[in-house]
Amino acid sequence: MKKKRILLKVGSNTLTKETNHISRGKIEDIGRQIESLKDEYEFIIVSSGAIAAAKQFVKLEHNGEDINIKQALASIGQPHLMRIFQENFRELGLFTSQCLLSYSDFENQKAKSNIKNTIDVLVANNFIPIINENDTVATDEIKFGDNDKLAALTASLLKVDLLIIATNTDGVYTKKSFEVDMPETIEEVINLNELLNEVGNSKSTHGTGGMQSKVEAATIAHASNIETWIVNGLRENFITDAINGKSNFTKIR
Repeated sequence: MKKKRILLKVGSNTLTKETNHISRGKIEDIGRQIESLKDEYEFIIVSSGAIAAAKQFVKLEHNGEDINIKQALASIGQPHLMRIFQENFRELGLFTSQCLLSYSDFENQKAKSNIKNTIDVLVANNFIPIINENDTVATDEIKFGDNDKLAALTASLLKVDLLIIATNTDGVYTKKSFEVDMPETIEEVINLNELLNEVGNSKSTHGTGGMQSKVEAATIAHASNIETWIVNGLRENFITDAINGKSNFTKIR
């Protein structure tokens, strides 16, 4: 039986559980769910969190521009982030690999082909690719999007069956319910323009994205006929609960 392919995007807010530290418990929670679903699904992960990981270990002295400090922190934090994934996943019998990509890779046909072929080989051999932007040389994620766009472009390239974007809310809330502090999840969406009218342009606490960047990512996936789910990654079992219909989240057909 051919497994369904899921691309899971997790941001800094999910991985830190909205604290100042990467949560090993949350990474274990993700790994445990993937292990329980591995007979039916294969996973590719796009993960932020390198800068958050670095901040646990270092405080950089600097005279340069802020963006350079963030790039330096990303360089320091990325190996730590991968180590935490590797250690927690290995205890569950899962194998990981690292892939660092830049947006410019998606503008080059040969690079795109190489990315797809490499990730297909990794997945076929039961390795879970963990993808992040190569922040040391690229600034797009730091400046603009918390990897939401990168996740959507990768999902489209790999022709995944489903894009799951983990965030810190139960999906997208209606604007009206959010304004009166009684959040109500928009459960299913077909018209993306209507959805864009419902979201604000606020940024998340640790990441650089917000709900608008997630809807824009869903728009990229939608153009490739890929369904997107926006789920609450702070909850335990957020992947399995969504798949089993046990949680509130936004499904973008």
